[in-house]
Amino acid sequence: MTNDPEIGRRTFLAGATALGTVTFLPYAARSAAHAADVFTTPAGNIEVFPIGHASFVMKTPKGVIYNDPVGDVADYSEFPTPDLIVITHEHGDHFNLDTLNGVVGDTTVLVANPAVFEKLPADLQARTTKMANGDTGEAIGVSIEAIPAYNITDERLKFHPQGRDNGYVLSLDDFRIYVSGDTEGVPEMRALKNIDLAFVCMNLPFTMDAQAAADAVSEFMPTYCYPYHFRGRDGGTQDPVVFEAAVNDAVKVKMGGWY
Repeated sequence: MTNDPEIGRRTFLAGATALGTVTFLPYAARSAAHAADVFTTPAGNIEVFPIGHASFVMKTPKGVIYNDPVGDVADYSEFPTPDLIVITHEHGDHFNLDTLNGVVGDTTVLVANPAVFEKLPADLQARTTKMANGDTGEAIGVSIEAIPAYNITDERLKFHPQGRDNGYVLSLDDFRIYVSGDTEGVPEMRALKNIDLAFVCMNLPFTMDAQAAADAVSEFMPTYCYPYHFRGRDGGTQDPVVFEAAVNDAVKVKMGGWY
């Protein structure tokens, strides 16, 4: 492993089978068909399509949103061209320029943290809103808040230092979606309010374990929550069923086909 703690998605998925025996349940079989969950909102339906690890597509009344698109461009071929792409940070399982160039359309706009913005070519920078921790903005009629994403455990500080990486809250009218990016259960996550749908990471050594994620989610209490980004290194893969058992019963856990 290099100093870049997160690795490209192809390598990540190819090596994941060696990580140990975690039981991944039948919902994982849905990934090949990119099965969707549908969330009904006052503005219309939102469809969520897990692609893999940290990547997903949402069809919304405001447009099609891609989160952290990496991997084969063919993985996105069945979906419309994105109206909006949000990128949380620079690690290879969240940001890949080849994938980005393969999926971006003529009218696609992007949101990225400053570190990713600096890695973009000029043509993509021209259509990207750079958002640092705490910034707010809007794209395609979606209100966007950049939520700090970082490590707080001493031995993990090198992975995601405070102040660099983003999570996001995307507000589609009154429906609020939180995407954690790579983080532990930081105070800024725990202080979130009125989240309807959350995507919360869990893997070691890079983010947090399932119990820690459940503890943080039980504090800000989204209506629905996807455990995602749960394959790790050296036995650090997390079982989303452990998260489901530990989180407050009022949170409805959604199991996407991430792997």
